[in-house]
Amino acid sequence: MQTYVVIVAGGAGKRMGSVLPKQFLLLKNKPVLYYTIDVFLKALPDCKVIVVLPEEHLELGKEIIDGFFDAERIQLTVGGETRFHSVQNGLKLVEEESIIFVHDGVRCLVSEELIQRCYAAALETGSAIPAIECRDSVRMVTEEGNDPVDRSKLRLVQTPQTFHSKILLPAFAIDYKAWFTDEANVVEAFGLKVTLVQGEDTNIKITNPIDLVIAEKILEG
Repeated sequence: MQTYVVIVAGGAGKRMGSVLPKQFLLLKNKPVLYYTIDVFLKALPDCKVIVVLPEEHLELGKEIIDGFFDAERIQLTVGGETRFHSVQNGLKLVEEESIIFVHDGVRCLVSEELIQRCYAAALETGSAIPAIECRDSVRMVTEEGNDPVDRSKLRLVQTPQTFHSKILLPAFAIDYKAWFTDEANVVEAFGLKVTLVQGEDTNIKITNPIDLVIAEKILEG
């Protein structure tokens, strides 16, 4: 089945403390976004990649694509006001029945193995949401103070969140809600359950300056 990869890289990266959005910062002399695109092209040789970027940085994205990749396999589109709207913009370029991956542009260390695992699960069940166990103690803040939470029942959600197009496309036709923080939320609001698959500890999201240091160490093995 045809595969599409919607790479959401529309953020400004304010927490990084950089004028340049984090997806364009250098990691071992290449932009973070390069690694994200590259691993999907390797894992899914026939996939079509859709990169969602801030409008003011489309040209910079085009320079990365032209410099490193076969531009015919990659399309660019403009991000929206929220993640939901950015994904929605990317999905407008899906032209056929397919398995669709939606991935954070700054989760640049996702492995080919995890991508394949998500693909297999989405083919079988219609969805695949990578998640890892919570290893820290967790407490929920309440009006009365705070309460402990059983961490064994919690999972930390990652991307690529992967779906059959017959599920994801109609789900993103519903009205936006402020609590739509990822694609799984949207699909569940549409009335469907999602399938969790085992994620990876190294599939980190580049958010703060320390994350770039950690990512470099991971790349070094």
